[in-house]
Amino acid sequence: MRNFKCLILAAGKGTRMESFVPKVLQPICGKPMLGYIIKLVKKIGIRDIIAVISNKSQGQQVKKFLGKDIKVVEQKQLLGTAHAVNQARRLLKDYEGNLLVLYGDTPLLTEVTVDKLLEHHVASGAACTLLTTIMKNPTGYGRIVKDGLGRIKAIIEEKDTSIYERVIEDVNVGIYCFKSKDLFLALKKIRSNNTKKEFYLTDIIKIFYAKGLKTESVTTESSEEILGMNSKNDLAKAHDIVRWRILSRLMESGVTIMDPSATFIDEEAVIGKDTIIYPHVMIEGKNYIGKNCKVGPFCRIRGNCHIEDNVLIGNFVELVRTSIKSDTKIKHQCYLGDAEVGSGVNMGAATIIDNYDGKKKYKTIIEDKVLIGAGVILIAPVKIGKASVCGAGAIISKDTNVKPNSKVAGASAHFLHKKRK
Repeated sequence: MRNFKCLILAAGKGTRMESFVPKVLQPICGKPMLGYIIKLVKKIGIRDIIAVISNKSQGQQVKKFLGKDIKVVEQKQLLGTAHAVNQARRLLKDYEGNLLVLYGDTPLLTEVTVDKLLEHHVASGAACTLLTTIMKNPTGYGRIVKDGLGRIKAIIEEKDTSIYERVIEDVNVGIYCFKSKDLFLALKKIRSNNTKKEFYLTDIIKIFYAKGLKTESVTTESSEEILGMNSKNDLAKAHDIVRWRILSRLMESGVTIMDPSATFIDEEAVIGKDTIIYPHVMIEGKNYIGKNCKVGPFCRIRGNCHIEDNVLIGNFVELVRTSIKSDTKIKHQCYLGDAEVGSGVNMGAATIIDNYDGKKKYKTIIEDKVLIGAGVILIAPVKIGKASVCGAGAIISKDTNVKPNSKVAGASAHFLHKKRK
C-alpha cells in the first residue's frame, strides 16, 4: 500500500454527451468509465480515495455507484478545477502526505504510466509532478511553459495563450501528484482572472514557481492514454481501445480468438486457457467461461453466466444468468435464461427456456446427462431429472418435475377462455 491519497474530480456535467447518464458513468466495454479509474487507483496501492461530485441529481447517481468505500464531497457550483479540489480541504486538512489528483473521465490511463508518475514525484521531492505529452496538434490542451533553465513555470490554458505560447507542443494531460500541504496553501491564492471566470488548478504552477517550489513532469508517449471523454464519439474511440486491450489480455493468457475484429468481450469476463471464441461473439457483463470451451460463432452471452470446462456453445445461442457444468453441448439457435444445466447434457437445436411470464422470472434446472431434442420449449419453473430424455418438439409446461431416467414427448394446446369483446 502506497503512502498516497487520491482525489478524483467527477463533478463535470458532460453536456456534449447529450445523455441523462452522468459523464463519468458512461459505459465502456460494460463498465462505467469511473470504474476504470477506481480500479487503477486500487491496483497501484492507494486505498484512501475521495471523489468530488456534483450536488445535482446526476451527482447522486455517481454517489450511488461509488458506494461506501469511497469518501464523497459535493461541489455545489462548478467554478473550475481548483474550486473542485478545494472542496476536499476539510477531509485533507490534517494530511501532509502526497495526493494524486485524477479526472473521472480519463479511463484509458495505465498502471505503468501512473506508477512512473508517483515514483518520480517521490524521488524528486517536488511540490507537484504532472503528466505531460508532446502533441504536434495540441488544440484544446494547456501548454507547458518553461524558463531559460528548463524549469516549469506555468501552464497556460489554450483560451488564454498568446500567439507564441500556442505553438508549444509540450502539453498538460491533467494528472497531478502534489504535496498536500503545499497544494492547499497555494489554492488560497488562485483567482478567476481568465476568459471563463473559473478557478484553474493549472494556475497553481505559477504560484509554486513564484515561491521557489519545484514542479516536475513525466512524459507519456501514448496518445490514447490521455484521451478525455467529452462526447459519444470519444466514447466510441475508447470502447475500441479498451476492447483491443481486453482481447489482447485474453489471448496472452491462452484464449484463442479467431477474429478479434468481430469479437466483443466486456472487461469483467474471465475465460480459461484453450477456449476458442469464434467470430461474431458478444460476451457482456460479468461472466466466467472455463478451459477448453468453444463459443460461437454468432453467440451472445449476456451476463452472470458460469460455464465450466469443455462446454460447447454453438451458433446463434443466447445465454443470460445461466450456469452450465462441464462437457455439455448447447448448439444451434437456443435461448437459456435463469437456468442451471448439469454436466454431459446435450441440447438440441432451437431449444427455448421460457423464463418470464410477463411478471416474474423463474428458474429451470436440468440435471446431468439429460438429452433434449430439437425445438423443445421449457416453460419455467421446470426441473428435468438426471439422464432423462425430452423428445423433439416437446413443450414442458410450468411447474413440471420430470423424474430421473424418464422420457417425455409431445405438445398440445387447449381452450382457455373466450376472448372478451
